[in-house]
Amino acid sequence: MIRVLLADDQALVRAGFGALLNSEPDIEVVAEAGDGDEAIRLARSTRPDVVLMDIRMPGTDGLTATGRILADPALERTRIVILTTFDLDEYIFEALRSGASGFLVKDTEPRDLLQAVRVVHAGEALLSPGITRRLIADFVKRPNRSPGPSPRLNGLTDREREVLSLVGRGLSNEEIAGELVLSPATAKTHVSRAMVKLGVRDRAQLVVLAYETGLVTPGRAEPG
Repeated sequence: MIRVLLADDQALVRAGFGALLNSEPDIEVVAEAGDGDEAIRLARSTRPDVVLMDIRMPGTDGLTATGRILADPALERTRIVILTTFDLDEYIFEALRSGASGFLVKDTEPRDLLQAVRVVHAGEALLSPGITRRLIADFVKRPNRSPGPSPRLNGLTDREREVLSLVGRGLSNEEIAGELVLSPATAKTHVSRAMVKLGVRDRAQLVVLAYETGLVTPGRAEPG
């Protein structure tokens, strides 16, 4: 059973999402929060598998709440999906920097929301190649970018660096396998080992790290 915490300041939104999620045999809403502080408190008391977190809430906002929840060692297995009506690059970037595993706008189709909960719970990230390209485009505009690969990557093997670069370009495990002539299982193993060595929670954090460390450069942002 996937245990979900809903955090949104609109009761009607929570009711709608809650009804949808609770209708599924493998998903259960264990708590609802109306603001960021309540989300933090309930996350600590219920230890959900997935938090659906609104960005704009009174008091402590969703991005701040996300960072505090994910900084708690007791919640290391909790994954957060940001939900908002504002499909803005700055929010996507900040959400991922805060440790979120994905980003969805509130007009997402019901089936896609359910799939998102399952995907994130399985340890994957909600990062389409389109969003990845937008993240890289945003990073290119930022000052003081690293001129080359960071020493943080020194612990990776050459193959793991290749895989990390492809993750940063938005490729799935299957696409990485095709690019490097590996089996999908082997590609997944390399991704998992890179995550462990770099101390990141999931694939979303790998994408952020790939271009923050300079491994992915603008000219290599597109797959293929």
